[in-house]
Amino acid sequence: MIITKAPVRISLGGGGTDLPSYYEKREGFLIAGAINKYVFVGANMQFYKDIILKYSSIEKVPCIYKINHRLFREALKLYSIKDSIELTSLADIPAGTGLGSSGAFLVALLNTLHMYKYHSLPLKRVVAEEACTIELDILKEHEGKQDKYACAFGDIYGYKFHKSGKVDVIPLINNDITREHLRQHLLLFFTGIRREKRAGEVLKYQDEKCKKDDSRMFQYLDDIKAIGLETKSAFEEGRYDYFGTLLNKHWVIKKKYNPYASNEFIDKCYDVALNKGALGGKLIGAGDGGFLMFYHPGPQKQIWGFLDAMKGCGLTHMDYQFDTEGVQTIMEEDG
Repeated sequence: MIITKAPVRISLGGGGTDLPSYYEKREGFLIAGAINKYVFVGANMQFYKDIILKYSSIEKVPCIYKINHRLFREALKLYSIKDSIELTSLADIPAGTGLGSSGAFLVALLNTLHMYKYHSLPLKRVVAEEACTIELDILKEHEGKQDKYACAFGDIYGYKFHKSGKVDVIPLINNDITREHLRQHLLLFFTGIRREKRAGEVLKYQDEKCKKDDSRMFQYLDDIKAIGLETKSAFEEGRYDYFGTLLNKHWVIKKKYNPYASNEFIDKCYDVALNKGALGGKLIGAGDGGFLMFYHPGPQKQIWGFLDAMKGCGLTHMDYQFDTEGVQTIMEEDG
């Protein structure tokens, strides 16, 4: 029995510049942080030849080519595991909420399969790149590399995406101070709306615009990349309130180019947040539902009032801490 956990992530600046259609022409940059909400994947050797998969559905099939779940199927094919395995997935956060749970699932799955087949820990970069290969190259999703890397490495990092596809994982100066400050002032709220589409479907509009060399889309994403670089500087220099204003700047730009970025309910919640002292915020992930994130600079008493106001809007506050480990094997037992 082998069990792996991988954290989900929050995008802190520059999100959207990690798609190949952008970074292969302009290079991308973003800041992302992993949080202590996890996707778990367990593997167990089967006595019979069948493959059994347990997630939101249950599949029992005689071979990998009969598997309906795209990520399970392609991951098993990648590792040439053809039968006699049972795989189970559990998650702290449901899919379709903008926190990269699909990427966390795939990273956890690949780590588990590597341990299952080779009885050794894979490098986090290897797992991240294998996940990118499956989603971007094999399944041709309109996806980026952010989720796979952030869920594999954990913590708060900068990620530079080269035109060649190479990814630099960049540690931040004074990261321990940044984690603690953001934990107190960067607040997450569930909107109650789960995205019905896959993230790739939501990102399809942006992706196709870039593939057609749409100059306006490239300008929007250039501005978003600049915000990512400014976010890095703000964190390293301790200018956290400035980071809050960058979130607002990012949100204004994103609403211009992403048709799924907002709706009447989210706009109302956002206006209330700013009126109650937040400096900025945004909907996390591709859009079309999920979690809202706000930065509030106030002391604890003001933040309590802010939380009450957001609750009054119909949002649900989610407490969290930053994960500093990334993908981990938490159980390995020989059968």
